[in-house]
Amino acid sequence: MAANWITISRVLLAFVVIALLYAKCEPCYWAALVLVIIVMWFDGLDGFIARKFKLTSKFGAVLDIMGDRVVENVFWVVFCALGWISVWVPLIVLTRGIVVDSLRSLALEAGYTAFGEKTMQQNPVAKFIVASNFSRFSYAACKCAAFLLLIAGNPSAPIPEDIRAKIFFVGIICTWASVVFCVARGLPVILESKRFVND
Repeated sequence: MAANWITISRVLLAFVVIALLYAKCEPCYWAALVLVIIVMWFDGLDGFIARKFKLTSKFGAVLDIMGDRVVENVFWVVFCALGWISVWVPLIVLTRGIVVDSLRSLALEAGYTAFGEKTMQQNPVAKFIVASNFSRFSYAACKCAAFLLLIAGNPSAPIPEDIRAKIFFVGIICTWASVVFCVARGLPVILESKRFVND
């Protein structure tokens, strides 16, 4: 399925971005910026194609979430390793991802998905926070801005220092906004998963 191949492609491209960041040359810097935009664009494109051509499936939904996790976790961990962000960012995001995805696996066994018509979120407020297009797009945009700005303004970026510092500062703000979004969107999943837990 085309949508699944797009998901797989964005994961592979994320690793190419990381390789370019470690190469630390000016052409690599510009290539990394272009590729990270493509990676984030593919995040929405796979779901759009699946819905447009009515090719949605449980496997596709799981693969999409898995792709999201790999891409964001790889970026956060590497940005931390490069000294760009606090270690608390990947620790919080990784912990939230493990907890939420473990609970979602219980819902999947019961026939529910994370998003879409069969979302596990039953409470209207929880459904809005976790599964609404507005919430999902806002979170994705925040992450995209953080990834792009951190790369664009990283300490070794080949651009004027005053511009670089400002870009990087906004990137850090977007990073912490992404962390807040991440936690806020995970809490309803935790709260609503109790009905899938068997004593």
